[in-house]
Amino acid sequence: MSLPIDATPAHTATDTGGIAGHPRGLSTLFLTEMWERFSYYGMRAILFLYMTKSLAEGGLAFDEKYAGLVFGTYTSSVYWTPLIGGWLADKIFGARRAVLIGGIIIACGHFSMAFNNMISFYGGLALIALGTGLLKPNISTMVGDLYAEHDARRDAGFSIFYMGINLGALIAPLVCGYLGQKVDWHYGFAAAGFGMVLGLLQYVFSGDRLRDIGDKPVHTHTRDNADITAAAMQTTGADYLTVVLAVVGALFGFFVGMQWGSEGLLSALFPSVVGFFTGYIAGVVRHLNRDEAKRVGVIFILFVFSILFWMSFEQAATSLTLFADRLTRTSIFGWEFPSSWFQSVQPTFVILFAPIIAGIWLKLGRSQPSSPAKFTYGLIFAAAAFAVVTFASTLAGAGKVSPLWLVSVYLLQALGELCLSPVGLSTVTKLSPARMVGLMMGVWFLSISIGNFIAGQLGGRFDEQAEGALLRLFGSVAFVTMVGAVILALLTPYIKKLSPRASE
Repeated sequence: MSLPIDATPAHTATDTGGIAGHPRGLSTLFLTEMWERFSYYGMRAILFLYMTKSLAEGGLAFDEKYAGLVFGTYTSSVYWTPLIGGWLADKIFGARRAVLIGGIIIACGHFSMAFNNMISFYGGLALIALGTGLLKPNISTMVGDLYAEHDARRDAGFSIFYMGINLGALIAPLVCGYLGQKVDWHYGFAAAGFGMVLGLLQYVFSGDRLRDIGDKPVHTHTRDNADITAAAMQTTGADYLTVVLAVVGALFGFFVGMQWGSEGLLSALFPSVVGFFTGYIAGVVRHLNRDEAKRVGVIFILFVFSILFWMSFEQAATSLTLFADRLTRTSIFGWEFPSSWFQSVQPTFVILFAPIIAGIWLKLGRSQPSSPAKFTYGLIFAAAAFAVVTFASTLAGAGKVSPLWLVSVYLLQALGELCLSPVGLSTVTKLSPARMVGLMMGVWFLSISIGNFIAGQLGGRFDEQAEGALLRLFGSVAFVTMVGAVILALLTPYIKKLSPRASE
């Protein structure tokens, strides 16, 4: 979805008037993304609590299992709707207009949730998911389009942009969490909407900085690390059999969801989506040659372990949120703080440790671990995080536990994310055949989507009243994740042999 090489706006190569000598448009996109992430993580910080609190506490009184299904379906959609949003930007809107439309829809969704009725609640979640699908992939593509293909500032520009994501994630629970838990839940949701409005206002009024960037739909693509639109909807290698496989996959997923779930269409929604994209991807990759098939095979191996990581990581907003709210002391020097504030801890650690981890890899140079090895480290950190909370859960019978237990959990999760997430993005772009980088990036984000859905389901199993329930829940996550780490470590030599690029 990036501009063709010969169509890159001439002014971007010489524009040094922005942050640290970067194009001026970077600050506009940085702030837009920061406020969009503020709105997302602000609402996410209180969503599971709102659904599970009693009516007397202003909540919806959902049981944990149903709340987990709703939460998992919603958060997973944030990572598969961009597959469609990127395609719409390519074909119809252009990236810049798609970001604006997406932001407006997101704001409408948050403000919808500010009203206390079920229609506006479910409608708000749907609007936020749809709006995110338009905004999330295309704003990243616009960052890439600020730079010429070989501009040495590109990677640093994305690092600055990534900091905006974490800054929004850090601030959001502090504001929306406080308003939601201490004032009224709907004030917290409204605050998330106002955050998105602030992002949109500066996006519109700073539009001159984005002149010629993402202005029109384009149909020529470059191999761009930023292109996370996951152009799974492109017709590269597609034919009627691919369409048939996608439809059959969707129907199979629908059938499985209806049979295994107890909530009808809601239970079937996400399995249908996964089935559709699985069928589509299967139809496309069958056209690969032998070398391409090996490299794509590595991506699919890492895909499985990526699901395991995000399955544990994304419980920060489900089971770990309930652990913080029900079983952790939330007071400092006699002052009670909202339990949702714990969700600011992990992005704080990311901001602090990201330059350190990047510096370590840079210093090691060619001696640094391979991509599968870094994945393994990420899984080990994730397993260690749940081992810590497993032990902490055994102490909860004597009263609420120290907040330092959760701080330790989020530190380990942050280190795991820094080992795995950037490496996953980089590995996909290295291994993907040039003509289908977008599709393979879609596979990566689909793994995050599946991980989010499973995290919601596991969060629904939280039960602090049943003896041993938390030990089984957290312990099983730690065990499965650690087993995954061991298996990946054993597979690493085979992965390197399958594709030498994975050793980089």
